[in-house]
Amino acid sequence: MTSDKNTFKWGLIGPGRIAAQFAKATQADFVGTLHAVASRDLNRAQAFAKEHNIAKTYTDYQTLLNDDDIDAIYIATPHRFHFEQIKQCLMAKKSVLCEKPLTINQTQAKALFELAKTKNVFLMEAMWTLFLPVYQAVQEWIVQGDIGELKYVQSTFGFPMPADSNERWLNKSLAGGVLLDMGIYNVATADWFINQSLSTDQTKQTLISPSIQAMGNIGQSGVDELTMVNMQYQQGTIKKYAQFCCNFHTKTENCLWIYGTEGQIKIDNMFWGSNNASLYQQDNETPIKVFNEPLAINGFEYEIAEAERCIKQGLIQSPLVSEQQTVQQLHIMDEIRAQLGVSYPFAGE
Repeated sequence: MTSDKNTFKWGLIGPGRIAAQFAKATQADFVGTLHAVASRDLNRAQAFAKEHNIAKTYTDYQTLLNDDDIDAIYIATPHRFHFEQIKQCLMAKKSVLCEKPLTINQTQAKALFELAKTKNVFLMEAMWTLFLPVYQAVQEWIVQGDIGELKYVQSTFGFPMPADSNERWLNKSLAGGVLLDMGIYNVATADWFINQSLSTDQTKQTLISPSIQAMGNIGQSGVDELTMVNMQYQQGTIKKYAQFCCNFHTKTENCLWIYGTEGQIKIDNMFWGSNNASLYQQDNETPIKVFNEPLAINGFEYEIAEAERCIKQGLIQSPLVSEQQTVQQLHIMDEIRAQLGVSYPFAGE
């Protein structure tokens, strides 16, 4: 393993739209390079490599994993395939950054994290949102007490999507559904902010799991197309709440609001990739603090930098997106899907 971050080399499984964002992000001067891409479609791999100036192409995943030049693997395939692909990487002792959701359910995730520990290999879900500078700034505002005690987090994520059951997001055989596709951002951000506010020791991740009330619309394809959720977190006598809606039917505000006893914070549309936030106190309509700084590239670069930092330090998890967080958020989504009646038999459900 090289100690020079500028020579850190990534391998990619699954060239596609999300992978293109990752490839562009590696142009940032504080992260490594995308050195190789693997796809079972050679033409697709070669076209992606040409577009993003990637040195090597492979049509076999194992051959990519056998490449000693590769320091870590980024997986950008549909989440239906994550479990087996992550497992293959870990067995080859290759560090992994995998697109969200890490797996279909918490049972799969727990098995992979145990394997990562056995192999002493880094594994992280690519929850890029939490690494964005705006989220770090907002968390600092909360810690400083700028909105008093955090009480409630609310967000929406909705866009009209083509009603074609062959598309990934409506295809049950590909673990389609709005919760795993969009709602994971609502779940992850609310769970992160609330648990951070409940923690008295940020070095320990003892997470509070919420009680959940969910309702939604299940389409003809058998997956959730609109999901609405209420969550209550309780620690002793302290209670905090989160509420969100995600849907494939209509465009919503797509902002995230954090409400406290003395003010509120708005992370602007589209909250999962925003670089804008405003802090308001009481009834004042003019923000007293504003965060608005341009991203270095597109936002993916910050999670890449964190993964590289951890791998170089010999860590097998990131403290910001840890095993506990990933498993907890999958547990929340498992419960939501159970209440909605959405299951995926191929994932052992």
